[in-house]
Amino acid sequence: MCGITGVFGSACSVDRVLAMVSSQRHRGPDSTGVHVDFSQGVGLGHNRLSIIDLSSAGRQPMTDPAETMHIAFNGEIYNYRELRDELSDYPYHSRTDTEVALAAYQRWGPDCVRRFTGMFAFLIWDSRAHTLFAARDRFGVKPLYYHHSSDGSLYLASEIKAIHAVGVKAERDTTAWATYLTHGLHDHSSRTFWNGVCSLLPGHALTWRDGVLKTYQWYDLASTAGPDFDPRNDDEIIEDYRKLLRQAVKLRFRSDVPVGIAVSGGLDSATLIGIIREIQEQESNIKAFTYITGDPRYDELPWTLDTLTRTRHPLVITELRASEVPDLAADVMRFEDEPFGGVPTLAYAKLFETARREGVTVVLDGQGMDEQWGGYDYYASSCGAGIVQATSDRPVRADCLVPEFRRHAEPLDAVAPFADRLRNLQYRDACYTKIPRALRFNDRVSMRSSVELREPFLDHHLVEFAFRQRPEFKIESGTNKVLLRRIASALLPHRVAEAPKRPVQTPQREWLRSELRDWANDLIETALAAYADTWLNPLAVRTFWGAYCKGAFDNSYFVWQWLSLGLAVQASHEPATTRIDERHCTHC
Repeated sequence: MCGITGVFGSACSVDRVLAMVSSQRHRGPDSTGVHVDFSQGVGLGHNRLSIIDLSSAGRQPMTDPAETMHIAFNGEIYNYRELRDELSDYPYHSRTDTEVALAAYQRWGPDCVRRFTGMFAFLIWDSRAHTLFAARDRFGVKPLYYHHSSDGSLYLASEIKAIHAVGVKAERDTTAWATYLTHGLHDHSSRTFWNGVCSLLPGHALTWRDGVLKTYQWYDLASTAGPDFDPRNDDEIIEDYRKLLRQAVKLRFRSDVPVGIAVSGGLDSATLIGIIREIQEQESNIKAFTYITGDPRYDELPWTLDTLTRTRHPLVITELRASEVPDLAADVMRFEDEPFGGVPTLAYAKLFETARREGVTVVLDGQGMDEQWGGYDYYASSCGAGIVQATSDRPVRADCLVPEFRRHAEPLDAVAPFADRLRNLQYRDACYTKIPRALRFNDRVSMRSSVELREPFLDHHLVEFAFRQRPEFKIESGTNKVLLRRIASALLPHRVAEAPKRPVQTPQREWLRSELRDWANDLIETALAAYADTWLNPLAVRTFWGAYCKGAFDNSYFVWQWLSLGLAVQASHEPATTRIDERHCTHC
């Protein structure tokens, strides 16, 4: 996992590329490199986190032997060994998946992405065709942002801060903020929280030539999975899914650096542990990481210990304390560039800090099973699907917004490609809401500590398979994840396999009313100082905040929204810093 940057057109300069590379050093502390071709107006930059082939042969940007194609790659192509065998006539000089991606593009062109199993965002400059090709993986595990300027120049980067580092003005996007504060929506479209900066959507590609930018979709879950249910019997379906699970997890252990596992007491991470135990030839001593907050109402440590009873995984526990939240939240906001998921994201950030200190560079987690197998409570009910689980109250407070500002908000325009409600909800969550948000939060907090996070359950073969299964394999008599529980029962202690989903895992609600009350109040006042009577209605905000502090409302989502705005205002007042360390440059 790495950081990539690109500048194309008349704006291209060595200084701009180096500034972008410097801003993303945390994504790849092992080495940095740039390739600049002034004759074609092309600049590529790369921050390397060495995972596969740790030698200097893996440094990027990488060039083909004819020096006509140049690539900057972020992520992992897990089936690179199989593709390398298929592309054996390419004159490889490294053992990296990046070079396999370059060979695949030379052989198959833009369609090469359809052959990749993995997470990726990459830039390929074809000097013969004077064309840039960029692509992002199917579910958007790896990020890619861009700014297309009025003169046709194009900036691309793994993080928004890199685009702002070269002078693209950092102005908040009113529509994005209005949509977030009104509907709780974000990361569901190409719009970001910053004017002029777009996100290349998951499963999309981009081309640029002579100032002309085009984007297109190369993958869609609904059309690939198809409309029909799998007609086979239960045993065949379970056996095939177990094979796919084993293959997905096995591929994600391909690494030349230590691999660890992020675990909770839930069914998904427990299934991951069970599959790892199946595929390991010997008893595994791979480190497992979990977080706690010191509140037994929320901590999953007892369930986590149950999950690990049949294994030899050393468990490393990280505790997040309320007193750490203010400084940690400010720091994480600088890495996220946009609002993030509250105290759970902060706890995850500490987990990755711990993993790095323990010498673990790659971490696997269990993201993606809820969307595949109907794990959220609203899947089984006829009521609307809300932003926050296990709450009877409104998660947002649009009535605290200035009406003129609220009119900028855009409702979700999610397609419903399936004939049944359940799969349409799953599709919405996988492609527009739950998964895109979680992947952005988790990418930033893992890369903040220079740790690569891998999501084996988001292997597209698994997701497509699950979307072909009948509703009774997902929900039956009020029980969610029916088929997954049947598989897990053979892998895990019975208590873990049958455990209900626990939607809340941190005491955010309680902390904001007690230990963090003064900090939260200061952030709300910071937000009001910047946006009172333009975005926020001060009287309404203070009234709802006061009621919340007295115990009203059963969720803190809307409070965290106001804190996010306060954190964003604070972050914008801090000076940017740049640093260039250990770089190599090529000037063609």
